[in-house]
Formats: sequence, structure tokens, C-alpha cells
Amino acid sequence: MAKKKKTLDYTEHLCACIVEGMQENKARDIVVLDLRALSSAVCDFFVICHGDSSTQVDGITNAVTRFTRKQMKEKPWRTEGERNSEWVLLDYIDVVAHIFYKEARQFYEIEELWADGIRTDYPTIN
Repeated sequence: MAKKKKTLDYTEHLCACIVEGMQENKARDIVVLDLRALSSAVCDFFVICHGDSSTQVDGITNAVTRFTRKQMKEKPWRTEGERNSEWVLLDYIDVVAHIFYKEARQFYEIEELWADGIRTDYPTIN
């Protein structure tokens, strides 16, 4: 059974919570791509970041999951890639979080694949 689409305000708030969860664990180079204007988009937002180690990728993944559950009572509909911690995908239906290991992010260049989206960069918090 397909999950109902959330309202725009809810989706934007979920996106902001994901960013905050990433920042909580010192994720690097956080980018939000607003894909709502693209007819071929699979969701409304991509939230992308990377960690400098597989341990940090795991930590960011756990922080995002905890933060969205605590703040919004929301958990990912599906999670992929946790086993190798090179590219973890947290699918919240309307918002998809991509948490990369640094080298994997450089290899896949996902921001370039969706370059038509509206890009917002967030500073790395140390």
C-alpha cells in the first residue's frame, strides 16, 4: 500500500529536520536539492551529505533517523546501503536523504545528475 503524500509544509519541515540531524553529527557539505519543478523527479527533495569515514556515515545515518523520529514521529519508509556504509539512502517518500562516504560522493556526483533542481548549500558545523 502506497504511503499518502504529505503537505508541502510538512515535507519542508521534514527536510529541515533531516538537515539538522546531519548537522548534529558534523556531516560535510550538506546540499538540499528542491526537485518539485522537475517532472521526472522521484521525490520533492534530495538531501545530500558525506562523512569522512564509514563510522561517521553510520553516525550520521543514526542521527538523522533518531532526529526525525523524535521531532516528527517519522521514520524512513526504506533504508538502503547500511551494510557497507558507502552510500546510505533514507527514503521518507517525499524526501530522500543520501549519506555518502566522501569518495563515493565524488564518484557518483549525484548533485550533477539532478542539477536542474534548486540547490541550497548548508555550512559544515564543526
